Amino acid sequence: MIALKHVNKDFGDKAALKDISFSIEDGETIAIIGGSGSGKSTLLRLLVGLIRPTSGEIWIDGQDIAALDEAELDRVRLSMGMVFQYSALFDSMTVGDNVAFGLREHTKKSEAEIAEIVTEKLWQVGLKGVENLMPNELSGGMKKRVGLARAIAFGPRTIFYDEPSSGLDPLTTEKIDELIIEMQKKLGVTSIVVTHDMASACRIADRIAMIYEGELIAYAPVKEFRELKDPRVQAFFHTLRMERNSGRNEEEGKQ
Repeated sequence: MIALKHVNKDFGDKAALKDISFSIEDGETIAIIGGSGSGKSTLLRLLVGLIRPTSGEIWIDGQDIAALDEAELDRVRLSMGMVFQYSALFDSMTVGDNVAFGLREHTKKSEAEIAEIVTEKLWQVGLKGVENLMPNELSGGMKKRVGLARAIAFGPRTIFYDEPSSGLDPLTTEKIDELIIEMQKKLGVTSIVVTHDMASACRIADRIAMIYEGELIAYAPVKEFRELKDPRVQAFFHTLRMERNSGRNEEEGKQ
């Protein structure tokens, strides 16, 4: 469904991404991991067409989006849903209006049809009867769910998640991971998750891609990824083990 072929992205004299090539099958969940400044967020912005590569091709549904003009790109984006790092809800709008925003902007559906879709999508993400609440009345986890409801309102084929566990406690993070898995199964969508959280990546993904200093250094199914001997990959797992042990010690200290 998605294929990157020798993609490079430069910002001035800095090479942010270097010769990236990989493919994503229809219906897969892919986690893109890497440290701060590795290039994973740049890769996400390329995939949704917010920026264009310096060179290379990005094929989505049989079209090289790097070669499309802005109007053609807009049509492709209608098949995509985006869940932003901090939800990016409009503070002055109710939950219902946030979910309905894209439908009002890009379709000719009646208000009755839009209201029905809003209710359905909120129900699908585990929220009921919250249409009239304001974003400041929601918890962090609820905001993420509303952001997801807005992302799936169009019935996208692909959902992009930008750091979905950012700012959440471990328990809420697990619930969001479960929701990502559930959406993939219920809707049959392709999911691309950019994250620095290795535990989350291992829970949700079919395959994991690791970006390191702008290069794709690993791309493999989760089980194979865990067994890779590359020291840069193992350093991520070492960090995960340290975090787990730290959390376990904190819990024991409370008892």
